[in-house]
Amino acid sequence: MRRALLFALTLFSLPALAEDLQPFSASYTADWKQLPVSGSAERSLKREDDGRWTLNFEASMLVAGLTEESTFRVDNGALLPLTYRLNRSGLGKGKKVEQDFDWEQKQVIGTDRGDAVRFPLNRGLLDKSTYQVALQQDVAAGKKSVSYQVVDGDEIETYDFRVLGEEVVRTKAGLIDAIKVERVRDPTQSTRKTVLWFAKDWGHLLVRLHQVETDGKEYQIMLKDGTVAGKPVEGRRD
Repeated sequence: MRRALLFALTLFSLPALAEDLQPFSASYTADWKQLPVSGSAERSLKREDDGRWTLNFEASMLVAGLTEESTFRVDNGALLPLTYRLNRSGLGKGKKVEQDFDWEQKQVIGTDRGDAVRFPLNRGLLDKSTYQVALQQDVAAGKKSVSYQVVDGDEIETYDFRVLGEEVVRTKAGLIDAIKVERVRDPTQSTRKTVLWFAKDWGHLLVRLHQVETDGKEYQIMLKDGTVAGKPVEGRRD
């Protein structure tokens, strides 16, 4: 259960060009199948005056809270992370992560739960927040399978995804035509399942996420409302 809550709160190939990125903001509801607990989350992407992009995520629920922020820039079609910050409370133990991506010195320097971390930095390496933007862009570009190198704790992990097809998602904003994507894991290493749905007509905004843990517990996050490039998300009505 702790893994499911953590994944819920933290909620890829080179991504698309900067002009293809669209600022967005979205609100979500969150539910756990086995518990009478509900929560909410806010996610946004905006472009700063100096050309950098800032991705923010905030979540709160009865038993935990989390704030997450990444900044990045786009250079010749590649997302280049600049900073990553995470602060989590609840879930038994708090967690604080700080990462700085020094592109001049070609290294990532930071701390994870107070322990120092350092990695060599090459183009294509992403943080645990920025890769989500890259995934949206790659799905929008029509890619069917993608892999990303992501700084995950004190390691660099490979995150693999594949497109399963198209599906209509019923949200509080209406019926949304979406692309269904699955996180690919080695079944001999993990039985966890993660499926995501991205809105075809709304900048491939995340509209639904469903996760099943190794113990069978399930978690779901669903779009409540949002805006893409300043336009309110509106799905079809029955």
